[in-house]
Amino acid sequence: MLRTERHARILEHVSAKGSVDVNELARLLAVSGATVRRDLQYLSDRKLLQRTHGGAVIGGISIEVPIQRRMERRRPEKQAIARAAAELVPPGAVVGLTGGTTTTEVARLLVGRGPVTIVTNAVNIAAEVVLHKGVTLVVIGGDARSESYELVGPIAEKTLADYHTDITFLGVDGISATHGCTTHDQLEAATDRAFVRSSGGIVVVADQSKIGKVTFAKICPLRDIQHLITDAGAPGDQLAAIADAGVTVTAV
Repeated sequence: MLRTERHARILEHVSAKGSVDVNELARLLAVSGATVRRDLQYLSDRKLLQRTHGGAVIGGISIEVPIQRRMERRRPEKQAIARAAAELVPPGAVVGLTGGTTTTEVARLLVGRGPVTIVTNAVNIAAEVVLHKGVTLVVIGGDARSESYELVGPIAEKTLADYHTDITFLGVDGISATHGCTTHDQLEAATDRAFVRSSGGIVVVADQSKIGKVTFAKICPLRDIQHLITDAGAPGDQLAAIADAGVTVTAV
């Protein structure tokens, strides 16, 4: 397992449980206690968690794991989600893509599906598709967020108000029947809402770790989205509740 993947799993685990100990993490990651302690110290030095005697705590806060640490997490599931998402895009469509690891996988598939226009605020997605023939790329400006590689804020929102996309794939940090779609950052949430307003259809692409989860900033209620694509490991009761709210749910 790559160090970046270990760090992502540690942060997700401690965020979900509130506190963990070294032995627990060593079993989870199948590594030595010494490796876990080095990982915890690395993450503590970057203020992503707080070290304790024999473990770490997060104080019950749902934290944002930087995107570079999430890239390899559940990648097969994200790729399966992306394949289902790409099937929804006809040649010649104008496609909105917000930032995220799963939307990045969608972008990688769209470049091989014939002519398409991609409108995105994610600089990593722009770098992935800019050299591909058949892709017309529109990058939304704004203030850069290093955690998500996204451009956000008033400039992004104003620009999106002048566009219309046929379909937008929305990355979220949480989606639930009670709180709708949420993310960690309020500026990112506002920019995501601008994508929602400018699109003819919203498809949320989210792996099982996002289902039933609620984070800090609300993007939109479930009534603003039409489709959720997730993986087969997502909790069935949460998916049923989302479907009952009128959202088409696909678990791949």
